[in-house]
Amino acid sequence: MLKLVLLATLGAWIGFANPLLHFPPAALAFPLGLAWIGLRAVSGGKAFRFGWLAGTLAATGCFYWMVIPVQIYGGLPWFIALPCPVLLAAFIGLYFGLFSYAMHIAGKGIDGIPLCLLAGFAWASMEMLMETLFSGFPWMNLSSAFADWPFAVQGASVIGAFGLSGLFAALAVALLLCATYRGALVLAVTLAAMITGFGLYRAATFDTGKPDYMVTLVQGNVDQGQKWDPSYQMATVRKYAELSATAIAANHPKVVIWPETAMPFYLQDQSPYRKALETLARKTDTPIITGSPAYRVTDMKTNAYVLHNRAWLMDSMGLTLQSYDKEHLVPFGEYMPFEEWVPFKKLVQAAGDFKPGVDNRPLKLNGVALGMLICYEAIFPELAQQQVERGANVLVNISNDAWFGNTSAPGQHLDLATMRAVEQGRWLVRCTNTGISAFIDPVGRRAAVSSQFRAESLSMKIAALTVDTVYHRICDWLESFIYVMTAAAFGFILYASRRNKGIAQ
Repeated sequence: MLKLVLLATLGAWIGFANPLLHFPPAALAFPLGLAWIGLRAVSGGKAFRFGWLAGTLAATGCFYWMVIPVQIYGGLPWFIALPCPVLLAAFIGLYFGLFSYAMHIAGKGIDGIPLCLLAGFAWASMEMLMETLFSGFPWMNLSSAFADWPFAVQGASVIGAFGLSGLFAALAVALLLCATYRGALVLAVTLAAMITGFGLYRAATFDTGKPDYMVTLVQGNVDQGQKWDPSYQMATVRKYAELSATAIAANHPKVVIWPETAMPFYLQDQSPYRKALETLARKTDTPIITGSPAYRVTDMKTNAYVLHNRAWLMDSMGLTLQSYDKEHLVPFGEYMPFEEWVPFKKLVQAAGDFKPGVDNRPLKLNGVALGMLICYEAIFPELAQQQVERGANVLVNISNDAWFGNTSAPGQHLDLATMRAVEQGRWLVRCTNTGISAFIDPVGRRAAVSSQFRAESLSMKIAALTVDTVYHRICDWLESFIYVMTAAAFGFILYASRRNKGIAQ
């Protein structure tokens, strides 16, 4: 059984993006190993325990980067920082343990093609729950492991990233069973042909629009350890201003985009820092989108206020009339859940103590509606869905991946953001402080990508698209369908199992 744990673990470590060895098909070994654990286990308890162990080890290898923001930038000691990724991985591992348990139960009642299909529905349901429960953290989205291969993820435009993960899981279990069941072999070949054939066709034929909207991304590469030091604030503004002015002179963009909290001060205040931005916007006649913390006074008498992680749109006159407040905050980083019961402050002190935004609309500029996603909001499909529903014809993800250092996280984050472009059939522009910044077309191709840990700009013409994907139109129905099919299948298996026991007695 431990060999199967190792198989699943290595599949996740190699299959998901990492700086050492990334081979997307290896990710199939993750659901394959978990299913094999469930089918071989002598009891449901053992299936769950070994599945949980495999999931925990796999997730630890994918989450190890959490130590950096907690210890280096959060200022907490190593003995608190080191357990953080393991504790989160142990929690996420519960989902994978349940998958192995589900395969153990299913294997007693069905086999062949039905078992493979049930594995797919169960995996998709698991990822949707992972996105929803306890604030949600769908970081280990199976289909995102294949984002480096655009042809392999086109199915997300029809069934979403979670549904596509279910297809990959069904394929993995079919590969597991193909030596035993001829039907499983037929299913494996069919699924592989469908994923590949549809992917190649869509990537070759999808109309990515006429690229006529020039956008410049500015990656400042500002040291996270110095960013919030008041003595470096003006230097930060000048650095972004100089990079932007050079790019504007060369490319004449319609808008310049800076990363999440690129400006480490309250942009809404009249300060020398804001004056410098206003001067840049006016002199270059170019609007700027930038991240900055913001406050909203809630009680004028007591001067009580709340903080927001905000993206501002400063127009070419220096006015900031439109903004977006981050809606899905990072627990223990941007806010403290269960604060009255937890005996310590937030794990990342410098991030702020924010409140979520509500009812955000796309930022409108020159006839283009820019749907904002701040930081890890790009890993949640419903937020991109919501922005497109509200009229966004371009998606914009600003982030500060400097928190993660030179780890697997920036690549994994980019892969997850790529899935939003495919799901919604929109260009996605992604601007980060230290990389990876990118222009991603509606089929998930990285049209331009920045280097990491380098101050630079990227400029490219993109297209504003308005045609909705199949996934965008059916996503609510699709989610309900997956849940119902999973529940119905397991309900039937449990009913049949009890009925057979009753007959035997």
